[in-house]
Amino acid sequence: MPVPRRFDRRLPERDTTRINERIRVPEVRLIDETGQQVGVMRTDEALRYAQQKDLDLVEVAPDARPPVCRVLDYSKYKYEQAQKQKAARKHQQQINVREIKFRPKIAEHDYATKKGHVERFLRHKDKVKVTIMFRGREVTHPERGVMILDRLAEDLGELAVVEQRPIQDGRNMTMMLGPSKAILAGTLGEEDGEAPATAENGEAPAANGEVTVAEPAAAEEPAAAEEPAAAEEPAAAEEPAAEEPAVEAPAEAPPADDAA
Repeated sequence: MPVPRRFDRRLPERDTTRINERIRVPEVRLIDETGQQVGVMRTDEALRYAQQKDLDLVEVAPDARPPVCRVLDYSKYKYEQAQKQKAARKHQQQINVREIKFRPKIAEHDYATKKGHVERFLRHKDKVKVTIMFRGREVTHPERGVMILDRLAEDLGELAVVEQRPIQDGRNMTMMLGPSKAILAGTLGEEDGEAPATAENGEAPAANGEVTVAEPAAAEEPAAAEEPAAAEEPAAAEEPAAEEPAVEAPAEAPPADDAA
């Protein structure tokens, strides 16, 4: 853990590279700005040569006899070196080692919970150190710890690789698990993500591995819509038949002349 700056009492790191007047040896082997070797010359002559080029004289191999110095722009050289180190740290993969502890008499639900933790660590590409803790006379039955560790390795066969077989150290038995190649390559997560996508598209995997597409239920709606229309046609046809007796009623009025 890095020490906070206000509590850090150490002296700041000093650049130990000797340049220009800090080079105290009487003679050096000089390399010019193009990378060509000039030869062995006195230090003051090499410094004068670098000043004429408006560059720095930098000691690149102090352990050689005589020391090797190069003519270059020291500020630019430091910047390039810092960029190379930054790029190297960027591509460097940092692997953390997590530890989880079991007991020989662990219950089934506790085992499932701890197995889930191990699976989560492996999916984050971390190594897991699994420890079986023995107490009292439990140490006389190491086969129980081996059984639990072998079961865990078998349950996590797709995610984990056993890097270290179970070994007993005193009252503890340890096993090292590492992420599998599928986890490191990221292919296992892609395969798991494709299954929900097929379910959303309405495709369900059959038992034999084939994919079946569910038929849409909307195809039956037109038939249901035609039934009310067919039921309304007879009612529309019966309406004129009910109006005909109302029109013929005035035709029976002539018997009024007999009364006159």
